Amino acid sequence: MTSTYDLAIIGAGSAGLTAADFAIQIGMRVALLDNKHIGGDCTWSGCVPSKTLLKVAKVNHQMNSADRYGLISTNAPVNLKDVMAHVKSVVDDIYKEETPEVLQGKGIDVFIGDVKFVDDRTISVGDKQLTARRILLCTGASPFIPPIDGLSDVDYLTYQSLWDLKELPKHLVVVGGGPIGCEMAQAFCRLGSKVTLVEAGDHLLPRDEPDASHLLAEVLKSEGVDLLLNATVRQVWQNDDGIHLDTGQGEVTGDVLLVAVGRHPNVDGLSLENAGVRCSHRGIEVNKNLRTSNKHIYAAGDCTGGYQFTHYAGWQAAKAVRNAFIPFASKGVLDHVPWTTFTDPEVAHAGLSEAEARQKHGDNIQTYNWFMTKVDRAHTEGDTSGFIKLVCKKSGKLLGVTIVAARAGEMINEWSLALDRGLKFSQLSESIHVYPTYSTANQMAATDIRMSGLMSGLTGKMVRFLGKFT
Repeated sequence: MTSTYDLAIIGAGSAGLTAADFAIQIGMRVALLDNKHIGGDCTWSGCVPSKTLLKVAKVNHQMNSADRYGLISTNAPVNLKDVMAHVKSVVDDIYKEETPEVLQGKGIDVFIGDVKFVDDRTISVGDKQLTARRILLCTGASPFIPPIDGLSDVDYLTYQSLWDLKELPKHLVVVGGGPIGCEMAQAFCRLGSKVTLVEAGDHLLPRDEPDASHLLAEVLKSEGVDLLLNATVRQVWQNDDGIHLDTGQGEVTGDVLLVAVGRHPNVDGLSLENAGVRCSHRGIEVNKNLRTSNKHIYAAGDCTGGYQFTHYAGWQAAKAVRNAFIPFASKGVLDHVPWTTFTDPEVAHAGLSEAEARQKHGDNIQTYNWFMTKVDRAHTEGDTSGFIKLVCKKSGKLLGVTIVAARAGEMINEWSLALDRGLKFSQLSESIHVYPTYSTANQMAATDIRMSGLMSGLTGKMVRFLGKFT
């Protein structure tokens, strides 16, 4: 017997869960399908475990450097088995809110098994079949494995298998200087591993501002991470001495290898051709409203090949459901999305980078920097490394923001809202911010820019004249 639904969602990660919740709220009958388990990468191998491990590593780092606070440092060895048990406990706590039983209680029918299209409205999952008026693809992405000579013969890890480690690596080699590579390199270094980070480009975090990347590189090196930039891995092999990498800048040998060079969309095995859904190596093709080449099938999140962020995937999934069932479609693909790399300090970004702004607007831009050394809360916390970089038109219109700071991920949201709503620096500077917080830096930077503009040229002369004689 074939069941019929208003919406069938393939993929039960962050995008699929968001879509299912929204669809239920607007009265749809929903089926949620996945070939593994509920939660996707974010719950099991991405955001939740990685940020938990980063917290543990930070606590250990603070314990080892407690003398800077007038306390006694404790350089105790780390038992990774106990650490991973804590990480798993946090994952389990998150998962409790998204189990099949919890979802069934909300009215969402959950199916786990191999998922394939029979035709453009019929889906098989395990030994069952179902049909749906609308279908949403939220299949996510998986680690990209580069074609390095010998890699397939080596016991390497990805961000998915990393969590099976039982012992702390003596020497962890990380290939890839993106967010995952930088976060894990710092975490394991702080836990006590020797770490070498190998990046093919000339700086870390290639999508971020170069000055942010350079500052992070200095922090990592100061903590003991060996950085190899402009180093392309040519060959990998393994023997009794460990795992060896020919980097073009000499040989690197470690006992554990983490490959973190990007992700690729999960589209294989779905029989998309049976549904008339076009895809490429970049992912499932969608228009600006997230509709695929089949008008009643939509796609959202990492499987479309766009920005690979949980918050963007969830946002897109809600837009896709809205467009599938509510008239007057809303744009579901953005040119720019805010993000944060959760190293210490964090690196956050919203809008255009300086290079992107110059490419789009030529010389009609200017940049401002406000350093965290000017922020009282940063001093009280001992976290003065970092800055706020603002990119604007010469007219004062905000174009982009980069923040490097201990709480950059929290601070960037205000700027993201400002960019979305076209707010002016004057509006940010006039809004009272609680003191002492890291976010006072946002107000201070906005006020400094506003006053610089106000006090320049003829306007500044008038203000000074009136102030003197009033």
